[in-house]
Amino acid sequence: MASELCKTISVARLEKHKNLFLNYRNLHHFPLELLKDEGLQYLERLYMKRNSLTSLPENLAQKLPNLVELYLHSNNIVVVPEAIGSLVKLQCLDLSDNALEIVCPEIGRLRALRHLRLANNQLQFLPPDHENIALNWCSCEHSWTNRYLRCVLFHKYLTVDRNRLWYVPRHLCQLPSLNELSMAGNRLAFLPLDLGRSRELQYVYVDNNIHLKGLPSYLYNKVIGCSGCGAPIQVSEVKLLSFSSGQRTVFLPAEVKAIGTEHDHVLPLQELAMRGLYHTYHSLLKDLNFLSPISLPRSLLELLHCPLGHCHRCSEPMFTIVYPKLFPLRETPMAGLHQWKTTVSFVAYCCSTQCLQTFDLLS
Repeated sequence: MASELCKTISVARLEKHKNLFLNYRNLHHFPLELLKDEGLQYLERLYMKRNSLTSLPENLAQKLPNLVELYLHSNNIVVVPEAIGSLVKLQCLDLSDNALEIVCPEIGRLRALRHLRLANNQLQFLPPDHENIALNWCSCEHSWTNRYLRCVLFHKYLTVDRNRLWYVPRHLCQLPSLNELSMAGNRLAFLPLDLGRSRELQYVYVDNNIHLKGLPSYLYNKVIGCSGCGAPIQVSEVKLLSFSSGQRTVFLPAEVKAIGTEHDHVLPLQELAMRGLYHTYHSLLKDLNFLSPISLPRSLLELLHCPLGHCHRCSEPMFTIVYPKLFPLRETPMAGLHQWKTTVSFVAYCCSTQCLQTFDLLS
């Protein structure tokens, strides 16, 4: 087996192969033949799936400088070396089905990277800096980081199925190119107010989030998957604001501080102040970065940069209070598409009693 491996690598070196297949070789260590002398300078794609590798060499980038795709699916890799960040041409990195508990931040230096696959590892969080990456990240134990989401601006497909996610950060709604979002099989009880506001986002799948009962009305007329949602839940199980209409109750995002009703005619002072400040800086200065870091608390600055949501009736930004209105999916023309198998409702989040009274999802 060793002689056959050496022969395969030698032929690839002599004939300047661009692709090298070393799958199913029962490799426990990265082959030294790949790293000898000048390495394989012409190699662009290396396939090492379904081996027993536990680590990667520190000089990988030095010996294989032109790698564009690296496939390490189904090994036992525990740690990715910092030197991975020097593979400047790498566009696809498949580390799914390994034993990773962390991902080194140096992966964020891979400016050409577009596809990062980390399914079925033991990850608990994301590194802070990755840019322009399209994620296919299923079956990991991880939490979102808002800084990460603000950086990942250009991917079109985001899959985080079968994780333990209980919330989705509102910054996700600011990704301008996102076309398809799949979050099936998590622990979501609510979704961001603005989810679906982007015209680019056309496909959203949240099936089998059993506690999820409300979909933002921006998702109406999008392609949505929500089977297996809306199971009964005891109020004591979650500490979230909820809104009821008839026999239907939905949970609101944890960041919402208050729920308005059609009988409220005056907005809270903090909400009025935040809306005024937002419009002043956006209309006159066009740049919220003008605000000094010490001029407002960090939490309020964060809200100014990314409001809780925008009124589903008039697009007014909202910061602390929302006026919700339920439209059961079963009572909409979309009911037939879901064969009456879902108990979720669309939720319109409005900015005032006037918008609440005049908004009609079906008009």
